[in-house]
Amino acid sequence: MNTKEHATMKMRGSADVSYLQQTVDQMIWDFMQEHEIPGLTLAIVQAPYIPRVVGYGVADPVQNRLAAPNTMWPAGQISQAFTAVAVIQLYEDGKLELNAPIQNYLPELPPAWQNLTALQLLRQSSGLPDYSKQTGFDLYKAWSYPELVALVQDQAVQFVPGTDVAASATNFLLLTEIIERISHKSYREFVTERQIAFMGLKHTGFVEDLDKFPHEDVAATENVHQKFKADKLYIDPTEPAASYGENAKPFKRIPSSALRGYADIWASAQDISFWDIGLAGSVLIHKPENRALVYSSWQLPDGREIPAVAGWHFYKHRGLMDIKGTIPGFSCFLSRFTDPAELVCVTLLANKEGIDFTNLGRKIAGAFGDLLSTNYDDNRLYLLEGQLPVATMVAKLENELQQREIPLFAKFDHARNAKEAGLELLPTTVLVFGAPKVGTGLMQADPSISLELPLRISIWEDQTGSTWLAFPKMKPLAAEYGLENHPVIAKMQSLLEQLVSSAGSIY
Repeated sequence: MNTKEHATMKMRGSADVSYLQQTVDQMIWDFMQEHEIPGLTLAIVQAPYIPRVVGYGVADPVQNRLAAPNTMWPAGQISQAFTAVAVIQLYEDGKLELNAPIQNYLPELPPAWQNLTALQLLRQSSGLPDYSKQTGFDLYKAWSYPELVALVQDQAVQFVPGTDVAASATNFLLLTEIIERISHKSYREFVTERQIAFMGLKHTGFVEDLDKFPHEDVAATENVHQKFKADKLYIDPTEPAASYGENAKPFKRIPSSALRGYADIWASAQDISFWDIGLAGSVLIHKPENRALVYSSWQLPDGREIPAVAGWHFYKHRGLMDIKGTIPGFSCFLSRFTDPAELVCVTLLANKEGIDFTNLGRKIAGAFGDLLSTNYDDNRLYLLEGQLPVATMVAKLENELQQREIPLFAKFDHARNAKEAGLELLPTTVLVFGAPKVGTGLMQADPSISLELPLRISIWEDQTGSTWLAFPKMKPLAAEYGLENHPVIAKMQSLLEQLVSSAGSIY
């Protein structure tokens, strides 16, 4: 069954939640096994419904707590969107000017920072250095606002404010401080009042709030829950997820003050989905032009389009937007297709760091809305929609290969070749590259696999204006030669995924 045939059969609310003949449950379980993820929670939105919330695996591998709808996970970089909502709420209240110098609110800042604006901070276009990247920063320390500013206040800005973009936790630190100065409340209090309590989010808060949610210390009862038998509060408990590193050493919880406004929210996948529906409409931000400040592309003075704001990344296909990220021990992902024919959101939260759910999230969305499929063969290809023009992504990929000291053997500009032949083709470029030390091992095992080497990545633009990066999935390709379990295959797949992710993203 091809994608188009699949699309003609499925209707909204269909019990068929599969994509290219693979169920959502199976694709998630395969992904978890491939990436050794102990547990995750998935939430699906088909607005205004949240028809599916399900946990997979264990949210705490040592205490055997199941991943469940009520499990609270670190929301990581999704927290930036909560900050953005708080900023726009103050703007709609008439208490904050987005384009006014931030010295109006934070007069003690270094002179080079004083003419920055709140909008530049939201757009990550301030050029401010990132305090969380400094050698003196300790992620697990409780910090004060002046202490964090002191880490970077003597450093030069990375570029003229408003002329480029670079992600920096400092931007969101300053925004949260502005929120506190204007509202006369702590950032935690303001977000709790205007978003968490207002939306009725029962499984959302900050790390300092986690002990307020009743959950049993199952470690004291040999991994068997007991309190639910006598106390209804412990039936379907709200439990915080946990993650463990080497020697079963738990990752410590990060104090909210260390990444305030940048990666400080804890929430269930269902609550994030509920909150996102409120953001998609006028519940949290009332005016559409103000919502556009939070999730619409914008332009730099030199004309470059920047498809990113406040953690959100924007794409062309069916109005896709997403936030993704990672903190030690955990990964997060939230995507929304804003096509008026079918608003679908996917939330994935897991207790394994460094996981990119972009490709999986897209396939899950395709299982719930046929319009959201890539229209390419996701079973054979690893596909990633890019945020940038083809030429820009090609240049970024070439630079990434050079930085990694990976030889580039050839570059085929098929659009240019077509033009020379008197034909027309949308931008399409293939880069061929590889490391002989890696590929030789495969060819020693089976010389015929030389037909598939060196590695290659294709980057193209389609008829809708979307740009794509793709390569053949390594395991099924290697399986044709009986080499799917060769140790180098997984490393090749990981490398290729990192390359397309780096080349396709604005940051």
